[in-house]
Amino acid sequence: MKYLIIAALCCCSLSLSAQMPKQQWVTIKSANLKCWECKERLEKYLVVENKANMESGMIQWKINLLQGEIKVQFWPDRTDESTIRAAINNAGFDTETEKANPESYAKLPPVCKRAEDGGGPKPKQPCHIPPIQ
Repeated sequence: MKYLIIAALCCCSLSLSAQMPKQQWVTIKSANLKCWECKERLEKYLVVENKANMESGMIQWKINLLQGEIKVQFWPDRTDESTIRAAINNAGFDTETEKANPESYAKLPPVCKRAEDGGGPKPKQPCHIPPIQ
């Protein structure tokens, strides 16, 4: 009898795990995501946003400052690509499809602003590595 119950529980747990949606990746470009300050600011925002509005749907993200892109792994039953893009825009950063929220963008440090607004890394002063203190 014990073996029958254990077998039934194993079957149920396998069927439940089979119903879980597969994790997905999305890559989002952002022209004003080039500096370690920008990276820290975006990461802090995404941590809060992920818990508050996305049901912890974002599993992990990787920011490549040299390419100006963020790769996000997420659960598609909890969040989607458009919600992730909106969170990046609301943090003050542009994406390929939409400009940043103007109020959030105004709060960014000068180095995180668009090149046409005088922002971005200065010549011969790379900012993708945090300064040594």
